[in-house]
Amino acid sequence: MPITVRPAEDSDTPALGRMGAALARQHHDFDPQRFMLPEDLEAGYRWWLGKELKNRKAVVVVAERDGEVVGYAYGRVEGRDWNALRDTCGGLHDIWVEEAARSSGAGRLLAEEMVRRLTDLGMPRVVLMTAAKNVPAQRLFESLGWRPTMVEMTRELTPKG
Repeated sequence: MPITVRPAEDSDTPALGRMGAALARQHHDFDPQRFMLPEDLEAGYRWWLGKELKNRKAVVVVAERDGEVVGYAYGRVEGRDWNALRDTCGGLHDIWVEEAARSSGAGRLLAEEMVRRLTDLGMPRVVLMTAAKNVPAQRLFESLGWRPTMVEMTRELTPKG
């Protein structure tokens, strides 16, 4: 079955919550000291992404196959950030494709739809981050024209006292 991408709807929030939680768990598994793992991930993502559906500066799209949501992407307009030395841009914050739908082109379609929609919102570029250990995602993004620009590094500290 072909993959189609469409704007997310309120009725998609259960799937968005489930997939957002899976994305958070993946990151936590990569580095549990760096990535938080709140207690009720699904409810948190369901609430956050459901709220963002109503935000005119946010984009939430889903990938469907045979009427089932198999992936999502979330991005938004980001303002100038002097701390990050980043001008106004689109931020691609989340992209997730269910295991059974990987290698179907869903990730590519979601990323390209996000770029199209952020371009329509007037963004001159789209910036994203990937986990250092998520090499498949990095390959996908590089194949779509993204280039590495920053490397985040983390150092754990021991509190005094």
